[in-house]
Amino acid sequence: MRIRQHPLPMRAHFTDSLVLTYAFPPHVLRPLLTPGLELDTYRAPDGTEHGFAAVAAVSLRALRPAFLAPSLGADQVMTGYRVFARLPVERTATDGTRTLRGLRILRSQTSSPLLAAAGTLLTRYGYERATLGTRRVGDRLEVAVRSPDGRADLRVGAALDTGTAPLPDGSPFATLRDARRFAGPLPYTFEHDPRSGGVLVVKALRTSWEPRPVAVDVERLTFFRHGPFHGTEPVLANAFHVADVDYGWHPGRLVTPAGARG
Repeated sequence: MRIRQHPLPMRAHFTDSLVLTYAFPPHVLRPLLTPGLELDTYRAPDGTEHGFAAVAAVSLRALRPAFLAPSLGADQVMTGYRVFARLPVERTATDGTRTLRGLRILRSQTSSPLLAAAGTLLTRYGYERATLGTRRVGDRLEVAVRSPDGRADLRVGAALDTGTAPLPDGSPFATLRDARRFAGPLPYTFEHDPRSGGVLVVKALRTSWEPRPVAVDVERLTFFRHGPFHGTEPVLANAFHVADVDYGWHPGRLVTPAGARG
């Protein structure tokens, strides 16, 4: 098996998954994509085009390779920062192309030294150690993350008892249905493979995935203050929560982007 090409099928149970999606001008996000990928965008009713980056905070149980029993898995809180992207791929010489919707991962965090080391060895998800925690206070979910360099700190609370929450103020989405298309996580993650020139595609599998829009209070989110995001004004576009879902990932596979030369 090739190292850093996601060789292992993985399984876990999500007890909570909270995803905050932020809108940016497309020119901010396009440089973050690797060869073969296109930015997944949305045109608002006023005609403005937006790209999207998100932070996901996930409490999971029994994270393990698929061939191990759940009792041997790890319970963890993990976070990830990602850009919504598309990958055009060729079907056949006569059927043209199809487009996969997914995510390009920018940074991932775990409090486990073992998982951080394994993630660095076997994936390209940019794993690092951080101090992470979640707790339920009544019907409120609270997430806190402290990163080693302070550039990916997070502190957010989500109200889980409010029914269907409206879109955040200033969201570019016209409807909740539009927002749901950018709720994440999407079926695929993408990463450039420098050895082959192709795109490494990891497909997820999940049960009964029904994200619910929630109202959130974002007290601290530092990732969008630095690097390519410095000086931008991210707009919270949606916030979705899902609970008690079995989840997993297939082994990665290399795909040649449409139009690429062999």
